[in-house]
Amino acid sequence: MGGPKYEGKEDLVDKVVIVTGANSGIGKETVLELAKRNARVIMACRDMEKCEMERRNIVLDTKNKYVYCRKCDLASQESIRNFVTQFKKEYDKLHILINNAGVMRCPKSYTKEGIEMQLGVNHMGHFLLTNLLLDVLKTSAPSRIVNLSSAAYRTGQINMQDLNWDNDYDAGRAYSQSKLAIILFTRELASKLKGTNVIVNAVHPGIVDTNITRHMFVYNNFFTRIFLKPIAWPFIKAPRHGVQSVLYAALDPSLTNASGCYLDNCKPKELSEEIKNDDLAKWLWKVSEKWTKLNVT
Repeated sequence: MGGPKYEGKEDLVDKVVIVTGANSGIGKETVLELAKRNARVIMACRDMEKCEMERRNIVLDTKNKYVYCRKCDLASQESIRNFVTQFKKEYDKLHILINNAGVMRCPKSYTKEGIEMQLGVNHMGHFLLTNLLLDVLKTSAPSRIVNLSSAAYRTGQINMQDLNWDNDYDAGRAYSQSKLAIILFTRELASKLKGTNVIVNAVHPGIVDTNITRHMFVYNNFFTRIFLKPIAWPFIKAPRHGVQSVLYAALDPSLTNASGCYLDNCKPKELSEEIKNDDLAKWLWKVSEKWTKLNVT
């Protein structure tokens, strides 16, 4: 039920990796697996106390001392920029960037810049982080960017009239929009990176039992825990299963020349024709540049 397992045994000694949202769930499992392969891993997290606790556990488990915690709050563009500044002082290489952090179906709230939280963290935060790190990724090529999305993108629509969901907020639709935005970002970035030997792909890890569902009443009420969760359990992946497609995207040699893809269960999956809307992707890119002040120094 957990899906295919990534069987690659790549040795990542001297490879530098950043994983966002790395102190729990899929992010933590990703760090664990990459540390086992001898990578130097930077855990980019909002909560430093939790990050340090998990970092210690991973170091003890893997005997890899090159695992580090660094502050990066995806709901604060200032925090993202500070993270990148510190990273570039410490490293001149970056081989893999895994944009894993996310929020799901949260109550109406905003980032420090006033962006709807799900769009702000899931898409805009990673849009800014990725673009600020592109120079290092290019000089480190071949390198990879992995964007975690979701099959929920299929029900998503980019609300061009109210992208920020200031009116009639719907947590589910805002979440789907943010995951669709990640797919559009991935495709447009892949186009811009042609010829650089930097590839970027989006991944659906599956329905995974992580704390991203903490805002969803259906997962947290007493009735669900007692009666429904045991029935749904066979269809929900543990984080160690959910990480397999992430590892595939980050490491598999068959993807060396594959960019702008949507990956599910360790294989590329065809996108619906409506998603292949280059004009919409370019519009979203321009808005994202403006909202993140990407070109403002």
